[in-house]
Amino acid sequence: MKLSEHQRVFTRNIAKLIVYAYQNGLELTFGEAYRTSEQQLIYLQTGASKTMNSNHLRRLAVDFNVFENGDWIHKWETIKLLGDFWETLHPKNRWGGDWNKDDKKNGFIDSPHFEMNI
Repeated sequence: MKLSEHQRVFTRNIAKLIVYAYQNGLELTFGEAYRTSEQQLIYLQTGASKTMNSNHLRRLAVDFNVFENGDWIHKWETIKLLGDFWETLHPKNRWGGDWNKDDKKNGFIDSPHFEMNI
């Protein structure tokens, strides 16, 4: 499958995730989607990222700002609802709040991050 085909599947899944969030009382705004390699290097050097192989570089990742009752939240337990749903949409989808796939808040946590890992 070509990269552009993966990107279209990813975009359709993001649309489903946004609808699901609103159906569950959460609101979203976009944080970062596409990222340059220069910006990725800055994130790596400052510890905000762990890799230079980010799916943001391929337009296969998005970070959301999540709002509940009008307040910007970072609550892992709340965002996990979205992460769990996201991972049901495609076998290549990963949520940054549970990189270890053990249903626990551990390791490197990036809970507003949703990606398709190809």
